[in-house]
Amino acid sequence: MKLLIINGPNLNMLGLREPQIYGTRNFEALEAYIWSCCEEAGFEAELFQSNHEGAIVDCIQQAYGRIDGIVINPAAYTHTSVAILDALKAVSIPAVEVHLSDVNERESFRHVSYAGMACIKSFIGMGFEGYRSAILYLKDYLETA
Repeated sequence: MKLLIINGPNLNMLGLREPQIYGTRNFEALEAYIWSCCEEAGFEAELFQSNHEGAIVDCIQQAYGRIDGIVINPAAYTHTSVAILDALKAVSIPAVEVHLSDVNERESFRHVSYAGMACIKSFIGMGFEGYRSAILYLKDYLETA
């Protein structure tokens, strides 16, 4: 089975960006963690990060017919992108949303998740561990579907 893990804008700045919210570990550490979790769960994986909404939409569309599940942290596009929502709905690949911080404890505009409307589950405010939880959730979901 194959997973696509998508990280949205500014996640490439982990470790520098608001460490009081996102911690001090950098994006390379996150990617290494994700690879490890996928390997442990027995998944092949593709990792993708972009600061560009259209590139994320293209990546989701290109997953059709090749990918069994998607883990997505749309970052700031969570709260603004109907295009990412529509792409997730179009491909109908089971997707799980992840957020490092607890978006529900932050500014009110962060309480709406468009991408989450197309996801089967969300893991919010768990830091890196949210990715492991999402990967394991998809493993169970795909094995029992």
